[in-house]
Amino acid sequence: MLAGGRSSRFGRDKALEPVDGTAMAARVAAALRAAGADPVVAVGGDVDALARHGLAVWPDAYPGEGPLGGILTALDRADTALVLVAACDLPWLDVASAAAVLGALAADPATAVAVARTDRLEPLLSAWRVAATRTTVAAAFAVGDRAVHRALVRLQVTEVAVERSALRNVNRLGDLPG
Repeated sequence: MLAGGRSSRFGRDKALEPVDGTAMAARVAAALRAAGADPVVAVGGDVDALARHGLAVWPDAYPGEGPLGGILTALDRADTALVLVAACDLPWLDVASAAAVLGALAADPATAVAVARTDRLEPLLSAWRVAATRTTVAAAFAVGDRAVHRALVRLQVTEVAVERSALRNVNRLGDLPG
């Protein structure tokens, strides 16, 4: 799970912001676990604070370099064949959406990345085949690409339709219910 953003529009660390009494990062982690991701590790963020919420954390090897740096950190550190990526600011992520993305990747060996799609591609819910993507992502990052969508054009991608409500993200305090 990507937890290393600056939360500049939010005004404080949104990974730790409670939604219905549970920190956003912990809510996302629970959905990922229930979808079959094991282990669930936060990449970046406040290591001590996230640990207090029961999360394992890997420091972001590329802090301040956006989500592609976080994905590259996960691909570098993973000791699994597949990595399921979700942003920590998706507090309404549901198990069905996460499982559908992970299942699409597992079902098709030719697919390098399975990416959620609502009315647009949503790369911050995606599943990555480590062996098929790590070198390509590292090469894109090395030439200055920081946008996930730019790395995706270099890979075999399967799009997975998910409910838009599951990927409602939180950027500002006003994005949370009153």
